Amino acid sequence: MSLLDSKWKLALTGAVFGILAVVLALLGNPGNMAICVACFIRDIAGAMKLHTAAPVQYFRPEIVGFVLGSFIISVLTKEYRTTGGSAPMIRFILGFSMMVGALVFLGCPLRMLLRMSAGDLNAYIALIGFAGGVGTGTFFLKKGYSLGRSNSISSTDGYVLPAALLVLFILSICTSLFAISEKGPGSMHAPALITLVVALIFGAIAQKNRVCFAGSIRDVFLMRDFSLLSILGGFFVIMLIFNIAHGSFKLSFTGQPVAHAQHIWNILGMYLVGFSAVLAGGCPMRQLILAGQGSADSSVTVIGMLIGAACAHNFGLASSAAAAATETAPATVGGPSPAGQVAVIALIAVVFLIAVTNQKKIEI
Repeated sequence: MSLLDSKWKLALTGAVFGILAVVLALLGNPGNMAICVACFIRDIAGAMKLHTAAPVQYFRPEIVGFVLGSFIISVLTKEYRTTGGSAPMIRFILGFSMMVGALVFLGCPLRMLLRMSAGDLNAYIALIGFAGGVGTGTFFLKKGYSLGRSNSISSTDGYVLPAALLVLFILSICTSLFAISEKGPGSMHAPALITLVVALIFGAIAQKNRVCFAGSIRDVFLMRDFSLLSILGGFFVIMLIFNIAHGSFKLSFTGQPVAHAQHIWNILGMYLVGFSAVLAGGCPMRQLILAGQGSADSSVTVIGMLIGAACAHNFGLASSAAAAATETAPATVGGPSPAGQVAVIALIAVVFLIAVTNQKKIEI
C-alpha cells in the first residue's frame, strides 16, 4: 500500500509518529524532546566522548533504529540502492552547519514542532527562520543549484553506517565503554530495547512516506504541493493532545524546558538549518532515512552532524537554556555565546557560498 497517494494517509502516518513519540515520552524520554535528531546525535557524540558536556551523554538507540528501520524496509521492498559520490565534503559541511544551527536553537525541526505543540512561543518564532532558510534554498534550486548526480557504488559503502551503528549499540548495552549522564537530558531515556523497537517502526514508516521537514516546506514554495505538510499536521495534533492531557502545555516565551528566548538567534539558527537542509537534500531526520536506504552521501552528512555536535559543545557554540533564579544561582537568559553567534553568521555565509558556486546552467 502506498502512503503517498492521499493526504489523509500521510496525516495518519504523522499521527502514528506522534503516538510513537508519546510512547517514548511516557517511558522516560524528556517530554519536550521525546524525539529530536539533533539532540540525540549530540548525546551520542557525548557518549563516545567526542565532547565532555556531562548532562548530554547517552548512546541513543533512536538514531540506530531510524537508520536500521529504513534499511530493513527498503531491502524488503526492493527500494534499497547504494549510491554516492555527489560532493561528499560539501555534504559534510552542510551536515555540520545543520547541527550547529540546531544546537543554537536547541533542537532540530522535529523538536521545533514538539516545542510548538507544548506552547513554546520561541519555537513559533524559530519557524519563521526555518521557513526563510528553506525558501532561500528553494530560490537557489530554481536557479540551478545542484551537487551533481549520485552514482551507483559498491554495496559495501551503503552497509557501513547501519552496521557501525548496530555494533556501537550492542557495545552500549553490553559494556561500559560509553559515558552516561547522571543528570540532565542525557540521563532521561526510555528502556533501550523498547526504544530500539519504537525507532525501527518510526524509521520504516519514515522511509515509506518520505517525511522531511525541510522538504515539506520546499514543496510548497517549489510546486505549491502541501501533501507532505499533512504528515507534520498529524504529528502536531497528536502531540498537542498529549501535552494538554499531560499538563505540559504552557503558552509562553518563558519557563519553557531546555529553551531560550533570544529570538534573533532562534531565527538565525533555524534559518541555517533550513537553508543547509535544502542544499543537502533533506533535514536531519531525512538524512538518517536516506543513509539507511543506501545513500553514502547522506551517511557523510550524518557524520558531519556528529562532528558538528562535538565541536558545538567543545568550543562553546551551542546555546545554553534559560533558567529561573534559585537559592544558589541567579536567573539566566540563555542563548548562544559570542562564539556561537559568530559561528552561525559565518556558517550562513559558507552555505551561501556553497549555493552560489554550485549552480549548474539550466538548459531550456
